[in-house]
Amino acid sequence: MNLTISGHHLEVTPALRSYVTEKLDRITRHFDQLVDIKVLLSIENQKEKERRQRAECNIHVKGSDLFAESAHSDLYAAVDELVDKLDRQVVRHKDRIQNHHHEAPKRLM
Repeated sequence: MNLTISGHHLEVTPALRSYVTEKLDRITRHFDQLVDIKVLLSIENQKEKERRQRAECNIHVKGSDLFAESAHSDLYAAVDELVDKLDRQVVRHKDRIQNHHHEAPKRLM
């Protein structure tokens, strides 16, 4: 699994990097067939002070790509919301690819 954490108008500190990797461990616990994870942390320079910190993540899994983004006034809260969204998407993707059809029991003659 390749993990890329980058910042836009922001320096990714070791504490922030470890926080993101710690949170993403929750996703790898649910689904281990992740190929590539790209996380982009950014600060938007807007007039409004609310929801300036953004976190985006693009996950490449076998068969499809998953994308989620979150914005909040606190970057750590944005990462928390992002991981919650990604966790739901990964669990849903895993549920889709599993075979839920049960074979009919064999008859005894």
